[in-house]
Amino acid sequence: MDFLIAAHTDVGIRKKTNQDSVLIKVADTDYGKVCLSVVCDGMGGLRKGELASATLIRFFSDWFTNELPELLYNGLDGMELRKNWERLVSICARDLERYSAENQVKMGTTLAALLIARGRYYIMNIGDSRVYEITNTTWQMTKDQTFIQREMDMGRMTPEEARRDPRRNVLLQCVGASDFIEPEFLTGAVNTDALYLLCCDGFRHVITPQEIQERLDPRRMTNEEIMRQELVYLTELNKFRREDDNISAAAIRICP
Repeated sequence: MDFLIAAHTDVGIRKKTNQDSVLIKVADTDYGKVCLSVVCDGMGGLRKGELASATLIRFFSDWFTNELPELLYNGLDGMELRKNWERLVSICARDLERYSAENQVKMGTTLAALLIARGRYYIMNIGDSRVYEITNTTWQMTKDQTFIQREMDMGRMTPEEARRDPRRNVLLQCVGASDFIEPEFLTGAVNTDALYLLCCDGFRHVITPQEIQERLDPRRMTNEEIMRQELVYLTELNKFRREDDNISAAAIRICP
């Protein structure tokens, strides 16, 4: 299994700083190629959200280099990986909370992390960044941990109402600003005809899943430059439609 990868991030039309952080790492191992991608959307005012997202990205980057090799050697058990990531998130959250207390600021970050290894995907989600699997349709794999998603789950709000609700950005939890974190964790077999997309909420507020699927159709994603160009196109489309958040995405095309 091989990968084509691309990423793009943009400050957007309103904010002065980009508080998103994006990571893609690929390694050729004795157990085949592995790919880790992470998108974090920081919050907390000027520079503080940027610090929160970059800190969590650094934790995952170091984990990929220092801890993943042993997990691969031991067979990469899903439950063990989940414990690894939960410990990583917990340590980062404590570091961010300590910094916030010492500097009298409030900051946090979402997390969407995807590891592809040995024919399987492993996903962790905290907040409202998302992971999609794109084939001839677009499947939202993760579930937003937001106020409006909870209201829809309870039958108190329709999807149409949720799209217009001013509370659409209210998170139920994030890393660094939540007393209790319960990550969503998913695992399954990789679809070798798919493209996997990670994105912050600013990437998908004003464009549709159908538009994402049309531009990132795996059959058209034959090289990394095409993938990057399509991420740029969708970013510019968001800006044209007046999306005012930072806009970030990472794409991984599976190559059997």
